[in-house]
Amino acid sequence: MALSKAYDRYKENSVYTSTPEELTFMLYNGMVRFILQAQLALEEKDVQKANVSIIRAQDIVLYLQNTLDMKYDISKNLASIYDYLYRRLIDANIHKDKEILNEVLGFAKDLRDTWSQAMKLAKQQGKAHQTPADGQ
Repeated sequence: MALSKAYDRYKENSVYTSTPEELTFMLYNGMVRFILQAQLALEEKDVQKANVSIIRAQDIVLYLQNTLDMKYDISKNLASIYDYLYRRLIDANIHKDKEILNEVLGFAKDLRDTWSQAMKLAKQQGKAHQTPADGQ
């Protein structure tokens, strides 16, 4: 019990101390995790657990969509992708369809991996533009 509380506190602190980029990465990871949980629940014939997991993945997609800054072209593209993923998750939930979940999982992993690469490139570019402080 104490270990569980410590882990929950660690997770909460990591959210509060993360950059917006890291939080987005966590959301993508969460979407992947909930889709995997839904697939497992369907294999186990636990439709209630599948429903809850799919809804949690949908909530993440909605959050990502609602936080887009639409003044950027990439945001318009992402909005279309998120809309598609959201509708497919609804279809997967209605039909309890593992194949649809697998399709959405592929997109979610691609988004997560692309975001991870973008974070790495941004970090490298940031280091390349830094100059040593005077006298250090």
